[in-house]
Amino acid sequence: MDQEQKQAAAAAFNSTFVRPESFYLTGFIDIPHVRYYYVFLCFVYILTVVGNGLLLAVIYLAKSLHTAKYMIVSNLALMDLCGSTALIPKLLDSFLFGRRSIVYEACLSYMFFVFFFLCMQSWTLVIMSFDRFVAICFPLHYHGVVTPPAVATLLLSAWLAMLALVAASVGLIDRLSFCRSVAVKSFYCDHAPVYRLACNDTSLNNIMAYVGFVLVLVVPLVLIALSYTCISVALSRIASGVERLRAMKTCTSHLILVAIFFLPIIGTNVASVLSFIHPNTRIINSSLTQILPALLNPIVYSLKTEEVLQSFREFSKRNQICRASVKRGPL
Repeated sequence: MDQEQKQAAAAAFNSTFVRPESFYLTGFIDIPHVRYYYVFLCFVYILTVVGNGLLLAVIYLAKSLHTAKYMIVSNLALMDLCGSTALIPKLLDSFLFGRRSIVYEACLSYMFFVFFFLCMQSWTLVIMSFDRFVAICFPLHYHGVVTPPAVATLLLSAWLAMLALVAASVGLIDRLSFCRSVAVKSFYCDHAPVYRLACNDTSLNNIMAYVGFVLVLVVPLVLIALSYTCISVALSRIASGVERLRAMKTCTSHLILVAIFFLPIIGTNVASVLSFIHPNTRIINSSLTQILPALLNPIVYSLKTEEVLQSFREFSKRNQICRASVKRGPL
């Protein structure tokens, strides 16, 4: 009898299971002069591609930057580049050209890539903090611990872990039945706004949302805070103020990147919980939170890191010499 009831329940569920052909993105509604914001996003995307592309090119061409540390920097630049490419072009296509409807399968793919690159940005910053921790707390062992194979293993582990997390989160949406609205209250196929449209049990999706929040924001922040606590203790033991300042300067670029990435996300989430935020304000804040770090990261790293600046200077000198020799022509 129990088996028959289970079969009857399964048959009833299958008969009422609804998978929509498409979702409708409702972001950026009734915002005055919103086209200017789209133009701004277009410029941000172009500058993001140029900035991260240049940083990757400099790291690739400068042999002095072929180190474990710059493997991590190049991974962050690649994640910034891919994350912006996953989000901004489709966002502009949806809202600037009025193509707000997105096919079900494309919506899940959109969600997967946006979240995966966001997760990898977070954990790349953690691996950067590990690099700074070893460099300052164990300077004599740095080149023995932070090696290219060790960094490659850490990055590959982060890739596999985040792939599993995001695939599980997105895959659980495929078991839901959407028999209510298909209007997603966001500017892209965001995880929570999509699964909350379902009319069957979403408890697993809700658990995965909390797991993702903890693994992508809370755990990385705790690990970064612990590494800098150890760094602060190590710096306090350095007698020379000049040496302490020099060691601190090596951390400034990373701390700025951490602040740029984590503070806006945490601020937006805390503000939405503690007070009422107009939906359009929340959407614009969320879009800027996900878009601006990818633009600012290569600028910060280029301007605050002496090795990268030196490589830029060497390339510019070579270009000037090449241009001068071309103008003079053959003797």
